[in-house]
Amino acid sequence: MPQYLIERDIPGAGKLTPAELKGISQKSCGVLNHMGPQIQWVHSYVTDDRIYCVYRAPNEEMVREHARQGGFPADRVSEIKTTIDPTTAE
Repeated sequence: MPQYLIERDIPGAGKLTPAELKGISQKSCGVLNHMGPQIQWVHSYVTDDRIYCVYRAPNEEMVREHARQGGFPADRVSEIKTTIDPTTAE
């Protein structure tokens, strides 16, 4: 299944409290449960002003629908074509 990187512009994201992050995560999981197993949240990275999320989904439209239903920004959605790491150099 394709993977997507979602960039969410959220000023002050890095200052969100554990309770706020838990609430956001719970909202996201609730929407995912409603949408069904074809869309999955893999993990996210929180920086000062953005949250970068990795999702598996059949298409970009489903990723954007998750954002719409959850009330989350999805400022940029990019399909991940491949992954590289230090072992790629070997």
